[in-house]
Amino acid sequence: MSNYINNELRPVEQNNRINSLDIIRGIALLGILLMNITGFGLAYAYGDPTNSGGSTGWNLKVWIMDSMFFEGTMRGLFTMLFGAGFILLTTRAERNGGGIKVADLYYRRILWLLLFGIIHVYLMLWPGDILYPYALFGLMLFPLRNTKAKYLLIAGLMLLTIGSIKSVNEYHENLTTRTKGLEVEQLKKDKKDVELTKEQEEDLGAWEELLKSKKTEEQINEANEKNRKGYWSIVKSRFGVNKFMQANVVYEFWVWDILSFMLIGIAFFKWNIFQGTRTFKFYFILLLVGYGVGLTVNYYETMIEVNSNFGIVERSQAGQTYQLGRFFTTLGHIGLFMLFIKSGILRFLQNALAAVGKMALTNYLMHTIICTTYFLGFGFGMFGKLQRYELYYVVGAIWIVQLIFSPIWLKYFRYGPAEWLWRSLSYKKVQPFRN
Repeated sequence: MSNYINNELRPVEQNNRINSLDIIRGIALLGILLMNITGFGLAYAYGDPTNSGGSTGWNLKVWIMDSMFFEGTMRGLFTMLFGAGFILLTTRAERNGGGIKVADLYYRRILWLLLFGIIHVYLMLWPGDILYPYALFGLMLFPLRNTKAKYLLIAGLMLLTIGSIKSVNEYHENLTTRTKGLEVEQLKKDKKDVELTKEQEEDLGAWEELLKSKKTEEQINEANEKNRKGYWSIVKSRFGVNKFMQANVVYEFWVWDILSFMLIGIAFFKWNIFQGTRTFKFYFILLLVGYGVGLTVNYYETMIEVNSNFGIVERSQAGQTYQLGRFFTTLGHIGLFMLFIKSGILRFLQNALAAVGKMALTNYLMHTIICTTYFLGFGFGMFGKLQRYELYYVVGAIWIVQLIFSPIWLKYFRYGPAEWLWRSLSYKKVQPFRN
């Protein structure tokens, strides 16, 4: 966000910020940790709790809670706010006469964010980083700043639809792979000396490859040991997965998942949905429709996975409606959070959440610093030692720290440390730090 004063672009003053955006950003930032914590503390457990961390009792209940309410939705909300923040930055600066300097500032900010993402992945050791893909797709947004909201919404929904079609195709491919693979296995069982054709060998090989997503105890133990070693050993061991996440996953998954929600977020900002100016009735309808459709779809998906004990093909079956469920559940979240903000209740909590949101980049990076120190070998080495539900004690502790620390910090400083650095680099000028 910026002002244009005396022919110079400057960051927007704190008293000109939109409070509802900061509060929702704070909620989304804290909510993201609910999902990320599994990746920080357990091996191969994010999508399949049977791999590690436990899949019964409270561990299963925690997974169901995440799957129903938080999987993809906190990330979706945070992504929409990135889009909203982009349009807020550019429109304010252009309105104040920024001219070509607006584009210069915006792309400089995005390129610095790209570098932050690379550092976050390879040196701070978080494969699930979103800064890098945010920057990549953020490069595409500037030409769309004056596009009508309805066209942005349509484009975002089209991207979600393409992602869903890919998921449907993946399920049917996996279903075919399992059917053919089991047929070959049965043939070998019935006729032990049978000579397989090349096609049958390929079918069996494809099925065996698919089965590898279910990890053995030996593989889990190996991953645990790797993550309990020293810093440079972990840097080396994670290089492959980090590269995969920031290359293959970006173009196979994030493009439908992130760019879509950025465009929808810009549209929602243009329609004043995030600013809290719409009626209580509007947000209540958004809540009812969003949760009515989203939670119904999420329940359907969750039961498929639970009833199959997280079967490989059944997980891809549930993934067919993933984007539909997360989109509508995210709408429900927006309705609920905006009603909370407009009600004015728990003002102290709203103020604390707004402070977390103002320091979103700092707090996001702090999640990584705290969790890698706690879980990895160069810190306390707790990787793989907690059950899934126990990870949420760590989440709760981090929430409390950030809800208390963020308002105190902003009492004395204008920005979080990461925000100050980002602004200073973006504006090519050291920004004031203390209040």
